Parts: sequence; structure tokens; C-alpha cells
Amino acid sequence: MSRQGNMNEFEPYANQIIDKYSIPGTSIGISKNGQIDYYKGFGHRNIEKNLHVNEDTVFGIASVTKSFTCVAIMQLQEIGKLSVHDKIRTYLPEFQTPDQEKTEQMTIHHFMTNTSGLPPLSSFVYANKRSTDKDPSTKDHPGLKIQLDDNQGPIDTYEELMEFIRHLEIELLGPPGIHFSYSNDALALLGAIIARVSGKSYEDYVKENIIQPIEMINSYFDLNDIDNKENITMLYAAKETDEGKNVYPAPGWWDAPAMRAAGQLKSTVNDMLRYAEIFRNKGFVENTQILSEESVKQMTYPYIEMQPGKFYGYGLMITPDYYGHTLIEHSGNLKAIASLMTVVPELGISGMVLTNLAGVPAPTLLMAALNVYQEKDVEASHVYYEDYDMPLNDLKKYVGTYTSNEGTTITIGLADGKLTFYTQDSYYPIRSIEKDTFVVNIKDQEEVLSFFTDHLGNVDRIAYHLRQFPKNRLETLKN
Repeated sequence: MSRQGNMNEFEPYANQIIDKYSIPGTSIGISKNGQIDYYKGFGHRNIEKNLHVNEDTVFGIASVTKSFTCVAIMQLQEIGKLSVHDKIRTYLPEFQTPDQEKTEQMTIHHFMTNTSGLPPLSSFVYANKRSTDKDPSTKDHPGLKIQLDDNQGPIDTYEELMEFIRHLEIELLGPPGIHFSYSNDALALLGAIIARVSGKSYEDYVKENIIQPIEMINSYFDLNDIDNKENITMLYAAKETDEGKNVYPAPGWWDAPAMRAAGQLKSTVNDMLRYAEIFRNKGFVENTQILSEESVKQMTYPYIEMQPGKFYGYGLMITPDYYGHTLIEHSGNLKAIASLMTVVPELGISGMVLTNLAGVPAPTLLMAALNVYQEKDVEASHVYYEDYDMPLNDLKKYVGTYTSNEGTTITIGLADGKLTFYTQDSYYPIRSIEKDTFVVNIKDQEEVLSFFTDHLGNVDRIAYHLRQFPKNRLETLKN
């Protein structure tokens, strides 16, 4: 590996991050023009058996799966089976929300770009319910705290998912195409469209048209396919104790059949760097064409700004100015998973990181590796936000508690003339970068916060972790 000797600055830094967050195992690789140029396995795929990580160790990839779903949609568009501008209800006539007019306007494009207007929903929890109910580690999963409806059973099928959404009393964020808010439900239901249009299950379609043609030989949806495989990571969870952080084995993958298109693929660094070639190499993986160049351009077009300087394409995040180049990426987080895939087409560079613990800064690790690979400082950043001075009276309007139906609660307070940010039992520093926009540093990762106002000028919702969700109703009315 030609760059192995140049990564000496990265590996001590990586070990510091890995130790700080008690990550059992990390697999990280960088390819150049389709060939792996750097690989490092840190730690263990199984601590108890002293089994180490390598480039063929299978981890979950979580939401990086969404890009596979969008590749499948583009393939079906290429053969004339659908158009991304088709209405959702053309293929899913039973899909409905409380706003019939806006529902009729929603297109496949809106679902692929997270601009349908759907807010975060609790359906993710019920889709995983068969797994989480028998998993003692569920209580320690970060951010998964919602009041469950005892009358709501597991959501196992696309039809049950649409029935669940149809009966929710929700308010859409606005007309389709206006607001970005990350939606597991929208991407999951693209799986239903793929199945209905292709005549195959979503999983079989992706396997036959993406995974097998490019020889991703260690990538699986079906848990039965990994039962007897040797090089599979153990899953880990973490909890805080009086003695500190306790990381423990938590066997049992979560599976959500109705949401596999949103985040259920398992893969390896080797396989994922092959897959990344689709976006680096204009649709080709070696001599196998998966997409046309035009489809790749459509997938990687910056359709809507998610946060300053960062946009969403089709199942991919796009930064048009990454040190003067284009950065294509997508991350994932689920039980025992933190992942990130990156591609910088102009430089011929792709990267992948996989870990076996949720809620850890895997993206920080990969971006540091890419920095050193490009002969930059290990902690360099292509993003710089200048401080924005806000009067104390203006800060008061943001104070309150904001709750997402997916299980996240954020409390914004005010102390000593500065805003405070509280979530998951911890406070984090927050600073203003422009009107209604702030950054918060959480676990060595910068997150952007944006606040939205209603027609009266009152702050009524927040955008955090790419989702928009409301301020608690009583607090909004008080303002």
C-alpha cells in the first residue's frame, strides 16, 4: 500500500479517539483510483475471543444503505420503469398523510432528497420492535427514548408502515420540495416502490443488480446469510456506571423488514470501497457498469442545502467545496454501528470507516485519515464558521425543549449570556454562526443547529442532526 508509510500522524490520533470513546473495533480504508491504498484495522471484532478487525470483517453500514436504494431507483429509471419525477401515489396509492393536497404532490425525487415534508416519525421504533423487545441493550442505545403506544404492534411490512403513517396526527413541514428533514420513512418506502416496479423483493433486487454484479462478496441483508460466517463483528453497547463507561457485548442484530431500504445492509471496507467506485468512476466498477454517467450526475447533484455549505443529492450528501473539490458522502448510525463512506471524484479518492459501537465519532476518524492522506494536518477542516454576535434579548427566543418523534429531546437554556445545549444527559458548548444558526460540538463532531419561526415570528422548531422537529407546544404558546 503506497501511502501506508505516510499515515504515521493519523494512527496515534485515531488511537486517542478510539480510546476516548472505548470503541472495540474500527475498520478504515482509503482507495486511490479503485485500488486500496491504505488500510488499518484497529482493535477487535470480538474482544472476548481476541479476534482482530481486518478489511473483510462484516459490520453494519446503517444509513449508507440509503445510497443503494437510490442507485436501484436510478437503474429502474434508466430502463423506463419509472421516473424520479413520478408521484409517489402512482406506485403507492395507499400512502396518505393528514394533508391530502401535499401528499398528492410528493414525488420519488422528494423522497430521495428528504424534501417530502415528512417530519421525523416514531415508525422506526415499531419497525425494529421485534428485535428491540428481546434485546436488553436497547435501554442503552443513545437517543432512543420515546413513549411507546401499547396498542401499536410491530411494523413488519411496507403496507403496515403506510397504514401507521396514515393514522398519525402529524403536521407536514411544508409543501414538498421546500424543507429538508432526514426521513427514514421516505427512504424505506422507496424500497416498496422498487419491489412493486421490479416484481422482486427490495433485498433481492439490490443483491442481483448491485451487490452481485460488482462482486461485493461479503455484503448481506438476510441475517441467515451471516449466521455461519466467521469474520463477522460482535455487536457492542455502552452504558455509564459509577466506575465510568462500560462497553459490553450485545449480540443480536436489529432487523426491520419494512425499513431495510433505509439502513439494514451489512458489509466490509473492501466491499464498500468497491461500491464507492460507482460514484468515483462515472457508474463503473472496473468493467461493470452499474449506472450511466448521467444517473451518477443526478445522484450527486446538490439539490437542497442541509446546512451551510452541505447539500443532499439522492441518498448522498454533497459538499461542493471540500478543499476546492467535491465531497460525496453518507454516514450511518444504528445499534453497534457508526459508519461513513466518502468519495472525492476529482482526486480519485474514496474512503470507508466501520465501527461496532453506536454513537461514536466514526466520521471524525475517516476525515482525519483523509486529511493526512492528502498531506494536511490531522485535525484540519474544510469547514470554518465565524462567530456571529447576537444580542442577549435575541437569544431568549430559542430557549425551550424540542422533542422529536424519533426519540431525541433537546433543551436549549440560557446562562451567563450564552445559550446552553442539553441532550442525552449531557451539556455541550454552543456558538452562534449566523442569525438563527448555531454549531454545537458533540463527541468530537460539529453539528449545526438551525431554528425556524412561525408566521408570528415565534421559534417553533429546530433542525438538529439533519431533522426538523418542534418546540414543545406549551412553550411555543407561552412565547
